[in-house]
Amino acid sequence: MILSANSFFEFLSYQFVHTSWLEWLAVITGFICIYLATKESIWNWPVSLISVIAYGFLFYKEAMYGDMTLQIYFLFTGFYGWYFWLSKQTEEHKPIALLNAPGWIISIASIAALSLLLGWFMAKYTNSTVPYADGFCTSVSFVAQILLTRKILQNWLLWVFADICYVPLFIYKHLNLSAILYFVLIAIAYRGYLDWRKTYREQNN
Repeated sequence: MILSANSFFEFLSYQFVHTSWLEWLAVITGFICIYLATKESIWNWPVSLISVIAYGFLFYKEAMYGDMTLQIYFLFTGFYGWYFWLSKQTEEHKPIALLNAPGWIISIASIAALSLLLGWFMAKYTNSTVPYADGFCTSVSFVAQILLTRKILQNWLLWVFADICYVPLFIYKHLNLSAILYFVLIAIAYRGYLDWRKTYREQNN
């Protein structure tokens, strides 16, 4: 048992030592961004842009083209968020809403269709070694982001599911630091769900 534990930690240390500087940059800025966002600091936006750009290049290097494309989408939303906070614009408070049955059907169908389309495209036209897994994770994240912008409570459940799926994918691609980051994101997303659910119940009482 001791030998097995030692072997595991030796393997883990080896993986960390051989982690690329690009992944270190993406993960460290990702952690910092999450911390700043929880503190509602405007600096979370420029830091998030660094993380997104780093992950974009990292995913391109690892032939994870679906997730690379997703980073482009996050890049635009990051610039918008930074601009919105800087300009101190205000908008009417929008209450949290629930996803109804037709909404669930549309979301699931969209994820399935987009997953197959992205998977087929990457399998046929790219050198991706995980075309359908990449396409599936990208599709779930994309739909979750749409629900988040519309303040739909269940967006957090989709983020939990997406992060769970990303962990083994990153381990398979030897992106171990990213796997740890997304493991942490599972807890953060679930906490987000609990907080939003509490707010939803309060606004309806």
